Amino acid sequence: MLKKYGWIALIAAFLLVFWLDQQSAIQDQHTGVQTIPASQPGTKNLPATASLPTHDASHSSKPSPDFLPAEAKTSLDLIARGGPFPHRQDGVVFQNREQRLPKKPRGYYHEYTVETPGLNHRGARRIITGGTPVAIYYYTDDHYDSFREFEVQP
Repeated sequence: MLKKYGWIALIAAFLLVFWLDQQSAIQDQHTGVQTIPASQPGTKNLPATASLPTHDASHSSKPSPDFLPAEAKTSLDLIARGGPFPHRQDGVVFQNREQRLPKKPRGYYHEYTVETPGLNHRGARRIITGGTPVAIYYYTDDHYDSFREFEVQP
């Protein structure tokens, strides 16, 4: 009898933890905080500074950094306008848990999706902004394992 209730208690505890985790994720969406999964140890930042055109269409002839995909321009335009964003996670706080970006106070970094053609989910490509107003931009195409810094001309 004790073994039976022990298993029931274990399953109930697991379900409670799962439910609380889901509630936390929902709360995080409302408070602008996102939990970032841990990634592989030993990866490093890949800083590379480049210039990007302003979000003004009259400057569209300036080249984008070679490492940015074409879809990044759409994301940067949305960031400059303040949305609306295609994904509910866009604009949430990026916590920098792996500390691959310079250490800053919580809330300094925010993340935005860069669409990947052919995918029906967010994919791995993101732009991370730092500061309010934005003072620095980073791009990752491997879901936070590495970053490249770039600039957006005012």
